[in-house]
Amino acid sequence: MADFNQVLETGDYQEGMVNTVVEIPKGSSLKVEWDRKRACFMLDRVEPAIFAKPCNYGFIPQTLDEDGDELDTLVVTDEPVPTGVWMEARIIGVLNFIDDGEADHKVVVVPADDRHTGNAIKSLDDLGERWKQQVEHHFTHYKDLKKPGSTVVEGWGDVEAAKAVIAESIERYNAQAA
Repeated sequence: MADFNQVLETGDYQEGMVNTVVEIPKGSSLKVEWDRKRACFMLDRVEPAIFAKPCNYGFIPQTLDEDGDELDTLVVTDEPVPTGVWMEARIIGVLNFIDDGEADHKVVVVPADDRHTGNAIKSLDDLGERWKQQVEHHFTHYKDLKKPGSTVVEGWGDVEAAKAVIAESIERYNAQAA
């Protein structure tokens, strides 16, 4: 299997677009992670069903967040997207998140060509407060049975804040690759 970090670029984030690869489909309790050393997906753990992902969960190639992993994405679609599928996606915001004391941002995206919704989702506000509350609740509590209090949601940022996080993550990736 090809290494996504070698063959997929980040995308034109300055124009609001990124490439993202799905690791965990919406509704799954399987914690699947990209293993960049082996260039394949790995089942890291099985979470309790009550902590199934509220949306598709993925990463942006050729990025590294402060936690040392690829920069995460929350991919908003009506249906689950299978593990390993990649897409061009439009940035709509960022969830600022701390996991075990390290920044672990989640860039929120929608498919670039989502004809079903008529590309109606342009910002986090278009998702509504209930969606944001559900995501906040998930990330605040998904480690409660294993390590209570190890996660903190620090709030939401807009598209420009997400672009700044992506730029820093690209710099970090390039510095490590050098």
